[in-house]
Amino acid sequence: MRLALFDLDHTLLPLDSDYAWGQFTVELGWRDAETHTRANDAFYEQYRAGTLDIHEYIRFSVAPLAEHGVDKSDAAHRRFMDQVIRPAIRPVAVELVRRHQAAGDQVVIVTATNEFVTRPIAAAFGVSELIAIDLERDLRGNPTGAIHGTPSFREGKVARVEQWLASRGLSWADVAHSSFYSDSLNDLPLLEKVTEPVATNPDPRLSAIATERGWRILNLFE
Repeated sequence: MRLALFDLDHTLLPLDSDYAWGQFTVELGWRDAETHTRANDAFYEQYRAGTLDIHEYIRFSVAPLAEHGVDKSDAAHRRFMDQVIRPAIRPVAVELVRRHQAAGDQVVIVTATNEFVTRPIAAAFGVSELIAIDLERDLRGNPTGAIHGTPSFREGKVARVEQWLASRGLSWADVAHSSFYSDSLNDLPLLEKVTEPVATNPDPRLSAIATERGWRILNLFE
């Protein structure tokens, strides 16, 4: 097997889908603009700094889903896809995914954004295999605010890829070649695990590490 792993936000997308979804809920009137934006900005800066408590953030980010329920949330997300995500998808990113698929690589999106936000986005890229933060849900299907299983965040991305392989009766030893495209220093554990790490639209700290280690640097959106 050959694996092509992709982070999503600021890697395949020129934006952060989780942050954008939060702002979209403000536009829907689901949250107070000032309170939400202040908290959302603070969490985003923590993520960029590598200090984010992912459990605390998930409790914050999925609260509107629990309040408004599955059907209303799904309908809102369809509007989000049409108004925010699809216009942001760049042909160059789609072409990169398609090249790996055409080469016979197994393409997987591995993201620290939750599966509610990202599954339709993965589908828009033509990718069926998604490793994202799984949300714990109640009997009605509404998120409880907790994470189900291991969060696909930092070292958790390595663990979740290993779980994904194991579910197919495979391990890293069965992977002939692996690549991982990411913009963030948070993804260093998985970048260090694969055969070919690709710093994609990298933040300054990741760019410095990639340069030092001789990793490929790819700027998709220039």
